[in-house]
Amino acid sequence: MKTLKILCNELGMLGTNCYILYQEEGTPDRPAHCFIVDPADNASFIIRKCRELRLKPEAILLTHGHFDHILAAEDVRRNFHAPIYAGEREQELLEDPSMNLTGMSGAEMCLTADRWLRDGETLSLAGTKWRVLFTPGHTEGSVCYYAEDENVLISGDTLFCESVGRTDLPTGSAEKLYVSVTEKLFALPEETEVYPGHGQKTTIGYEKKHNYYV
Repeated sequence: MKTLKILCNELGMLGTNCYILYQEEGTPDRPAHCFIVDPADNASFIIRKCRELRLKPEAILLTHGHFDHILAAEDVRRNFHAPIYAGEREQELLEDPSMNLTGMSGAEMCLTADRWLRDGETLSLAGTKWRVLFTPGHTEGSVCYYAEDENVLISGDTLFCESVGRTDLPTGSAEKLYVSVTEKLFALPEETEVYPGHGQKTTIGYEKKHNYYV
């Protein structure tokens, strides 16, 4: 029986979906493990929410390095001593404010991950197993996170409900995005629930029928 809980928090000026994933709430004496995907730009909210649920993040996962997904990452990392994970091909973008667009927020930022992830790598987090899927297109180092046992995909800005991520920003490629979605994501079971970086959740089966961008 599935027990994974996925708390979606829409944060920041662009309405970025920040996810907190966990199996159960902790107790005052023993916080439960969780992990965070794309902490957006509101560290105080994330920290408060984790404390309310008595959760201790064991990792912060990034789907890609754009400003609206990463601005709170450093503060959350520092507060919980949780490592940041990101795709290995996203290093250049994360560490360059002109590429990660943090200057648009008025706070230029360079961010270095504690662990650079490879395509196909498996992660064990909060009692679940996740496979890293390298999905270039929105950015060169974009990744998605897939939990086969849970039928869950966290897609970042690679795949949205009836849409896909833009490709006109640094390291973006429309051709690579098309291949990532049609050959990698659409190969997943149709019942897979898709949790995107913006907007409502969807399924792989629905997107194969209704996503006219690919």
